Amino acid sequence: MPRKIWTGSINFGLVTIPVGLYAATEDHTVQFHQYERGTTDRIRYKRVNERTGEEVGYNDIVKGREYDGGVITVEQSELDEIAPGRSRTIDITTFVDLTEIDPVHFQKTYWLAPNSKEHFRPYNLLRRAMQDTGQAGIATFVLRGKQYLTAVRADTDVLALNTLYFADEIRDPADLVGDQPEQSGPSSKELQMASTIIESMSGPWEPEEYEDTYTSKVEELLAEKARGGEVAAAEAPPQPTDVIDLTEALRRSVDEARKGRKPRRAEDLSELTKAELEDRAKDLGIKGRSKMKRAELEQAVADASAEKPTGTRRTRKAS
Repeated sequence: MPRKIWTGSINFGLVTIPVGLYAATEDHTVQFHQYERGTTDRIRYKRVNERTGEEVGYNDIVKGREYDGGVITVEQSELDEIAPGRSRTIDITTFVDLTEIDPVHFQKTYWLAPNSKEHFRPYNLLRRAMQDTGQAGIATFVLRGKQYLTAVRADTDVLALNTLYFADEIRDPADLVGDQPEQSGPSSKELQMASTIIESMSGPWEPEEYEDTYTSKVEELLAEKARGGEVAAAEAPPQPTDVIDLTEALRRSVDEARKGRKPRRAEDLSELTKAELEDRAKDLGIKGRSKMKRAELEQAVADASAEKPTGTRRTRKAS
């Protein structure tokens, strides 16, 4: 059961619904410590006075910033006095069409759940009403001493709360692209071909079909190094399409789409484990595969796959 990180209520009109706030996501990033190279000695950081070089105790440190040519310091107690109190309510001030909120404003997602069984009725009333109307409730509330702009919206079985960036926190994209040259616009033929490719590659959004391959590769790297094996580097990223070759690249992609094949780049063999590479090499009839190192095996499979016509490889059922 996820840990409740906030308790309060949602208010809309004269309706008050006690709720708890839960993190909707969890980070699976592999965490590392720092060690001195060649040893198992951990690296630790100390708070040091840059002028004297002496270590300073945590209670002797204050916050500050440069101001008018000098430095102004503040005590934590002074910041606490002016900080907004820990909010106990999420007061919805207006409802907006959810599709009107630009995705750039979305920051982090939380789940909101009713605090008790007797509050399920008004909770589900709000959820269903927002689901049927496609509206999201805009509110501000305070969490851990920081004020947030939020959008409360209906998910499948639960109310979701998205923290949003304030308008002045969004960078103007015009500062990045600037004035574009006249010839940068696509021709009608190029636009038609690009649209055909997009239509051929369209499909339903199925998030379970995607996985964090980098994290799994880091875990594999650690396991391989523990066994004393060699680690193969990932393939270099593809080169950008030359402007002169753009139309030809589009034409070939459209041809593939019309044949019922989704345009795709060559398979990244570096994502396969060595055991999977050995199975692939066996299917391709590669000799001497048992004596090959991973990099050699990967290259041999890539070469054999390029030479073998599509559809001739035997497929194995997933275990």
